[in-house]
Amino acid sequence: MSPRAHLASLAVWLGLSWPALGATQRPTLPGDDPTARPGLLAPLADGRHINLRCAGSGATTVVLEGGFAATSLAWTKLVPLVTPRHRVCAYDRAGYGFSDGGPLPRDADAVAQDLDEALHVAGITGPYILVGHSAGALYVRRFADLKPHDILGMVLVDPSIPFQDRRLSAVLGPGSGSLAVARDRALQCQMAATQGRLPSTEPGLSSCSAGDISKLSPEAQVARTMEASRALTWSTQVAELDALWGASSEEVADGAKSYGDLPLVVLSATGAFAHAPEPMRAQIESLWLGLHRELAALSSRGVQRSVENSSHLMMLDRPDAIAAAIEDVARVGIAKSKFRPAA
Repeated sequence: MSPRAHLASLAVWLGLSWPALGATQRPTLPGDDPTARPGLLAPLADGRHINLRCAGSGATTVVLEGGFAATSLAWTKLVPLVTPRHRVCAYDRAGYGFSDGGPLPRDADAVAQDLDEALHVAGITGPYILVGHSAGALYVRRFADLKPHDILGMVLVDPSIPFQDRRLSAVLGPGSGSLAVARDRALQCQMAATQGRLPSTEPGLSSCSAGDISKLSPEAQVARTMEASRALTWSTQVAELDALWGASSEEVADGAKSYGDLPLVVLSATGAFAHAPEPMRAQIESLWLGLHRELAALSSRGVQRSVENSSHLMMLDRPDAIAAAIEDVARVGIAKSKFRPAA
């Protein structure tokens, strides 16, 4: 692949993760597979429902926010590593999985407000440890702005940063942070879904599939195919992409300028750009680490860690590294606060 082609596709790895991570759709399908049905459908005041999947118990609640287009099922490998000591809640953002669609714009404010209301009506209280992957890091940072006194700490997993397109383009050249490729794909799939052409074996629509679902249960295969075939999935992706480097970035940038001494761990995947050609790879990696160090510096207790043997999809490759960071944040956060877990 040419260097220019790598720049055009950087958006996939610098802020996005794809719907093949797992997605489902109402109505509930028969069978014993819990991934083919909702967990807890929290009713919002406007009549919509947000799907939460919570497990474990503990005095702290770990809230998991997936990257672009990811559902609560993106965290399947991580959850069992964390539930022995904490309650863990992953969820489907509006328009994905079992959650109803949400009003426009689908920006960081809308996402954070949905999450806040869903947790409240479900009776899921803090203190919270927020974990955000990729674009989800912007959303948990905005949630932290809404609930600063309820946040014990944050773990940001190969996170996106505000105005990422500008920061990348300034170093790597025009267009290197563009989301145009991902947006065009989502628009194409949205149109095909609206026309009833999904699922499809047409070569031009192959990217609209649910990915490799051959190892899933029959009911889960049906559920994933249903979501990948509905227009709402793709229109939600377009709406999130349209806000990501615009309204969402502005909202996060206008929020906290410092996290004080809040425990903060920023995890950087060393293999995110493994297929980029040299010398571009070294340049991109240096830039990416620098941006993550800037983010960690927003807290006097912030640290940036490079995670070996991991692609951008760290929750799949190195869930152990994320679990370890959560434990570090919990230990420091509990020690520095007045909060004490029950014996």
